Amino acid sequence: MTPRRQRLALPLAGAGLVGLVILSLAVGDLHLGPGRILAGLRGTDELAATILWQIRIPRLLVAMLVGASLAASGVVMQAYFRNHLASPGLLGVSAGGTAGAVVAIGFGLAGVSLFLMPVAAVCGALASTGAVLILARRGASTERLLLAGVALNALLGAVTSYVLSSFTLTYERNAQILFWMLGGLEDRTWEHVAMASPIALGAIALWPLGRPMDLLSLGAKEAQSLGVDVRRLRRIMLGLATVLTALATAVAGTVGFVGLVVPHLLRMLVGPEHKRLIPVALIGGAAFVLACDLVARSVGGLRLGIVTSLIGGPFFLWLLRRQR
Repeated sequence: MTPRRQRLALPLAGAGLVGLVILSLAVGDLHLGPGRILAGLRGTDELAATILWQIRIPRLLVAMLVGASLAASGVVMQAYFRNHLASPGLLGVSAGGTAGAVVAIGFGLAGVSLFLMPVAAVCGALASTGAVLILARRGASTERLLLAGVALNALLGAVTSYVLSSFTLTYERNAQILFWMLGGLEDRTWEHVAMASPIALGAIALWPLGRPMDLLSLGAKEAQSLGVDVRRLRRIMLGLATVLTALATAVAGTVGFVGLVVPHLLRMLVGPEHKRLIPVALIGGAAFVLACDLVARSVGGLRLGIVTSLIGGPFFLWLLRRQR
């Protein structure tokens, strides 16, 4: 890892994201060339403007916010547990958010207000996070965390199945639940963009935590001796990671492995320093989810959650083998 590579990582990630944004605007049932994209953005081409402003732009903004959120949550979780295998999905936080959203759908709360969905998702994610901490309170070893995550994912999956089997649901509600279980960005609107917009505030709040997280990676006692309020820092980190994951789940359903794959790959490029890793992870996560969504849109029968799992599952197995 060279200083030159570290300096180039952020602009290269930004350039890749810009390229994916342009491609996302162009690709669809109706292909739009550069000229029609510019005309649609200016409003001089009515059809292109409708496609861009009502369908493609909300979808790509939600994809970017979801990707940035999940990648940042992965960075925070790995720093919190000092374990590079930790992630919101593996530890059951995403499943908790999904279970909360599904319960909200089952009780009809989502029909009352779209914005009740993120509240239910945050409550589910917080409950899941608390359960992880209880199960792993005597130590945060890889084995203990993974076992806690497996148990929680199974339990929360049972909650989702119970809602599906025990509630008299309409076709629309069943479709909504299936959406959250598989993950996807179909039919995202500006309301969903507004729902996910607090993710940007969470990303800003993470920025000043880079140096304290570096010190925490040395160990709790060492960080405390260097002036870090470890207990307060951990509360902030866990709260931010949980809320970011829950908001992403509320607008896109269960999108797995982003918080594991993106931080690992980018850590190889920029190193473990969180001041560098956090901004690159935000951009890299947005680019990763945009790319996966483009694949899902291009291949019939695929959804975003399926694509990320097809990439993340083998990647996780490779990590386990590599780290023995």
